[in-house]
Amino acid sequence: MIPRKPQARLPTHEVINTPPHIGDQDLWGSDAALREGITREGGAWTAEKLAEFGVLAGSAEVFEKADAANRHPPESQPFDRYGMRINQVEYHPAYHELMKTAIENEVPSFAWRHPRPGAQVAHAALTYMFNQPEGGVLCPMAMTYAAVPCLRRSVTVGEQWIPRLLEPAYDPRDIPSTEKKAVTMGMFMTEKQGGSDVRSNTTHAAPTGPDIGEGREYRLNGHKYFCSAPMSDAFLTLAYTEGGLSCFLVPRWTPDGERNALLIQRLKDKLGNRSNASSEMELHDTWGVMIGKEGRGVRTIIDMVQGTRFYCCASSSALMRQGLIQALHHTTYRTAFQRRLIQQPLMRNVLADLAIEAEAALALTLRIGRAMDEAPGDEGAAALARIVTAIGKYWICKRAPGHTFEAMECHGGPGYVEDSIMPRLYREAPVNSIWEGSGNVMCLDVLRAMHREEAAIPALFAELDEARGAHGILDTEINALQRELADREHLEVRSRLITERMAIVLQAALLVQHAPAAIADAFCASRLGERWTGAYGTLTSDTDFGAILERAGAT
Repeated sequence: MIPRKPQARLPTHEVINTPPHIGDQDLWGSDAALREGITREGGAWTAEKLAEFGVLAGSAEVFEKADAANRHPPESQPFDRYGMRINQVEYHPAYHELMKTAIENEVPSFAWRHPRPGAQVAHAALTYMFNQPEGGVLCPMAMTYAAVPCLRRSVTVGEQWIPRLLEPAYDPRDIPSTEKKAVTMGMFMTEKQGGSDVRSNTTHAAPTGPDIGEGREYRLNGHKYFCSAPMSDAFLTLAYTEGGLSCFLVPRWTPDGERNALLIQRLKDKLGNRSNASSEMELHDTWGVMIGKEGRGVRTIIDMVQGTRFYCCASSSALMRQGLIQALHHTTYRTAFQRRLIQQPLMRNVLADLAIEAEAALALTLRIGRAMDEAPGDEGAAALARIVTAIGKYWICKRAPGHTFEAMECHGGPGYVEDSIMPRLYREAPVNSIWEGSGNVMCLDVLRAMHREEAAIPALFAELDEARGAHGILDTEINALQRELADREHLEVRSRLITERMAIVLQAALLVQHAPAAIADAFCASRLGERWTGAYGTLTSDTDFGAILERAGAT
């Protein structure tokens, strides 16, 4: 709650030249790039819902709940007061209130509850807006959302779980899922010895009865090194059977109403994402059912992985946007050397540079959403979604930490203390680049998409060709990218350079077609060619700073 009438006249000095509390934010109404992008990518029919949610998610009350949930992180309660095993995690009440707000407003379920063109784009927008106040709650939202395509591979299991995953209600009680109207879903794959190399996993699963086909029961034994949102009602995981690495659904409670052997060993003391519990989980004769075909676990769970990577793009774009909002607010009200900071040429350069980076990230994220919307009925769109999700996951998430740091630096010292939201945004920024495949993994995934899907590169260049002729520098860069990809030698060692170039050229293509000229020209002039260093505040002097800052929301 914003303090009422704080005293500015103190015994030793008067408090002046400080920004007011930012208060409520309209995360939809103040974001022209978001509004235009939703319409452009097929989600205009969702505008009314998004407008309402933007006001709710941007309210000071939601930001304060997010602050409380992060200041009071979850606590492990493996045993009850009598020493009996319960494997619970206790969260601050604010966390549960945020979970309730997200689920009741369909953050994890909208795309599946309203299956029509633009639904995935709207999902990105909901994620993007809610992630601006709070990233930790979005982790279970992302997994609940992304589990649906995976569960559809098993008709019986899908019929049991999907309707409750899509129910817009939150039930935090630790009781059997059969007694709940609504549930959430988690995921844990990585182990100590393997990390992203899930084929090195050692967890194994043995069948407990005859082979009845779909939904066969197993008992799992092993150790999972990262299990986020461990109070989820069920989890998807990988384990080896005689037929190879397979996918399993493991619920917190067994069908006979007993606690499943999901033994929480400890909670991770993480850099950021602190409101969300991440645990180590021991599996000891843990009950589960197989999803998909035996030995095809990676193939089965890959749809879920793509969904969580799409979430990472939206989440990192959100961190950039909120960092920019905070920087604009501070520099608008702070004066130094007889001028407001936002009026000073070099600060305007920095802020404008932050603004075009944030808009480029959002544009690419929403374009991924449209490709995912179109994928079921279009092979080219499916191939584009496959490769561009990996490109976006690498580049957008890679840019977020530096962007958030630069926004923090715009505040000076006040941005470095915990009273500000900036330290929390800064700690949150690296997680999306690490989760679901760090940088090298994503670049190798781009190469795999190039080699395994014949339609991927043609689909990418079909997208880029739509922007040809709009900007000379961009045409040159598209041609250079074609030459880069034609050189098949040492692709792996060059894969970061290739992925970065793909991302920037694609962002430029989207901006020159759809963004105001001031945005597109500044992006192309600064990011394309040889002069770019990656630092912010290096736009050329002929940049239309005023137009860029006005579009970003500066007053």
